[in-house]
Amino acid sequence: MSGTMTGRPAGTHEHTGSGEPPARAGVSRWAADLAMGTRFALTGGRESWARTLLTAIGVGLGVALLLAASAVPALKAARDARGDARSIESTMVNPDLKPGPKTLRIGQANTTYHGKDIQGLVMSPDGDNPPVPPGLSAIPRPGEMVVSPALADLLASPDGKLLKERLDYRITGTIGDEGLLEPNELAFYAGAAPETPETFAKGHSARLDHFGATSKSDPLPPELLLLVIIACVVLLLPVAIFIATAVRFGGERRDRRLAALRLVGADARMTRRIAAGEALVASLAGLAVGCAVFLVGRQFVSSVTLFDTSVFPSDVTPSPALTALIAVAVPACAVAVTLFALRGVTIEPLGVVRNAATRRRRLWWRLALPALGLGLLYPLMGGGFGRAGDREIYQVAAGAVLLLIGVTAVLPWLVEAVVNRFGGGPLPWQLATRRLQLSSGTASRTVSGITIAVAGAIAIQMLFASAENSSTKETGQDPDRAQVQVSVEVTSGAEARDVLGKFRGTEGVRGVFGLTEAYVADAESKARKAEDVWTETLTIGDCATLRELLRIGACKDGDVFVTKPDPDYGFTTPGHTVDLKLTETGTPTSEPKPWTIPASARVADTRPDPVGWEHTGIFATPSAMDVARLSNANAVAMLKLDPKQPDAVEHVRNAAAAINPTIDVMTLQDTEVSNEFESIRRALFIGATATLLLIGASMIVTMLEQLRERKRLLSVLVAFGTRRTTIGWSVFWQTAVPVVLGLALSVAGGLALGAVLLEMVDQPVAIDWSSLGTMTGTGAAVILLVTLVSLPPLWRMMRPDGLRTE
Repeated sequence: MSGTMTGRPAGTHEHTGSGEPPARAGVSRWAADLAMGTRFALTGGRESWARTLLTAIGVGLGVALLLAASAVPALKAARDARGDARSIESTMVNPDLKPGPKTLRIGQANTTYHGKDIQGLVMSPDGDNPPVPPGLSAIPRPGEMVVSPALADLLASPDGKLLKERLDYRITGTIGDEGLLEPNELAFYAGAAPETPETFAKGHSARLDHFGATSKSDPLPPELLLLVIIACVVLLLPVAIFIATAVRFGGERRDRRLAALRLVGADARMTRRIAAGEALVASLAGLAVGCAVFLVGRQFVSSVTLFDTSVFPSDVTPSPALTALIAVAVPACAVAVTLFALRGVTIEPLGVVRNAATRRRRLWWRLALPALGLGLLYPLMGGGFGRAGDREIYQVAAGAVLLLIGVTAVLPWLVEAVVNRFGGGPLPWQLATRRLQLSSGTASRTVSGITIAVAGAIAIQMLFASAENSSTKETGQDPDRAQVQVSVEVTSGAEARDVLGKFRGTEGVRGVFGLTEAYVADAESKARKAEDVWTETLTIGDCATLRELLRIGACKDGDVFVTKPDPDYGFTTPGHTVDLKLTETGTPTSEPKPWTIPASARVADTRPDPVGWEHTGIFATPSAMDVARLSNANAVAMLKLDPKQPDAVEHVRNAAAAINPTIDVMTLQDTEVSNEFESIRRALFIGATATLLLIGASMIVTMLEQLRERKRLLSVLVAFGTRRTTIGWSVFWQTAVPVVLGLALSVAGGLALGAVLLEMVDQPVAIDWSSLGTMTGTGAAVILLVTLVSLPPLWRMMRPDGLRTE
């Protein structure tokens, strides 16, 4: 119960003994009263220590998360700086760089292993003073490589057996932190012999004289920008609410202690200042706890990986400006919340009179908050956020904050309005409802964090689905026809034949559509300059492969097909002569190698291959054209993998790396998602995980504080013979009723906010009911878990000896 004694009726004015209203306190009086409150918090005995400790823990958890959030800009800047320092993008577009003592030949050897990307470079210096990438002291020698610590661990583990076959180099060192984006990044630099770069795949090799570039990122699409803004609001707002709730821990015991001060001569204003002093010292202790938790947690952050992302401890550096703001805002919030909470309490020398049971909560101002938030968002509806600037960003953030705070503000009124209508029922239900009727505000504050989190999560999910649709595009690939494609540049048709044979013999490969491509020139052209001669593609493959490229009927080895030539310059007609010998740049040589397209060649329509590309030109089966006659050919293998072999694609990558480490192995998928969306999704999941953990921890602390407040009441009930199961069920119902009401309110608020946000980016309103149910169920599960955790201390408190006092 709320320990209420009869005092002067609420609303009457208090006077001093002289009959005059008390004068307002000056600075010295404020300082003295705040100092007294500090002494009560620190030297007021076990009860005061317990309240201060609980408040400090609660505030500290919120402060730690706020400090972590304030470190995100510095974390991203440090990560981007390291990425820019090792970048080779600027050098990949400079093909005219000549070899010299300060140049380096590189080949990109990026690969993937068990779904994890591995960044790799194979390097061969042109001279004695080549550029060295960050994190390395020297260029590795041929046959050696320097790896990241995470890659070294993977290669040394049993799980890295297949990868070790692919990266067949001797490890001579590890990459320093300055050369890595994150601690768990998989990366390597390998040394190659001077002649090796000549075999690097075109488009994956370059010559450079320095590492580093300044990255320029394009602005985010409106959907993703809005998703980031709302995510920040939703993830941080529950933290602020929890901090405001934590400073009210132990309010009933504090009020009774302040009533004792009234008995010895303190006036009402003095008691409020003393209460503010207690809250101030508890919040300052919370700042210290939060800083300690943050600093200790930062030391272990590199060992934690969430959604394949980790960070260096040195990157987690809070912004000085935001840190100063937190240091000022948290104590100010603690004092303001304490004074606000005492507005509805009259502290008299003989006890405490609470107005909450007789004065109904007002609804109009609670509805005004979400209405004002919607008013800020309304001008941006109809796609208006597509032209967002700084003003619109702040407008959206303010509107979302007001709407979500309004949802939380309505919750106490809703809980009070509902529980006041409860009457009889089983004994546990009566105990629970009576407690809620006497102190519904405390119950509402307990679930306010989860309410706002679920409401925001629903809105984010609606916007998230829209952003995912906008950031996901069809690739045109057909993974049902083939799962992997490998393209290998070769110097001759015979070499192409050998390459395709290696893939056919690779473990886990069930079928191969292998083709050999080369450019041919119009041998009958009258152009005098080689660069003016028309060229076309000649493709060689068996009938099964050609059916993947053309729409043909009957086919046998020895057949030739052509696609309909362009009327302006096409020369792929039956009976036409072509030149098979071209240079690497695709121009004819002085010694042509003529071949005449058979007159029996049939014209066929094209068909997109499994990758989605359409091939044109001349198509021949192996008996009609010997691949050994081709020069500067390209071997393409489209592979069908055995679904029963989980490492089939890894065997393919190993086979490709054995041929050339810079070969790109393409896994086919029908859709792809933008990198920006993937990064935002990963950051959002990490932030949501941290916020959910904070909410769970905060609710446990709140529940323990409430049980401590009611220890004597629980002892009285046990002493009168109340069964433990009755009290346990009453605690459950006290939690369940506000939770159900809070979740219902959060669903309504979340759907409203989500609908408005979708209108702002001109997207149709759609509700993912399964996700909505999942998020609502998750919120309920958190509450249930907190209730279960609170049962052991509840059993300990339900003892008759709790009535003993000193």
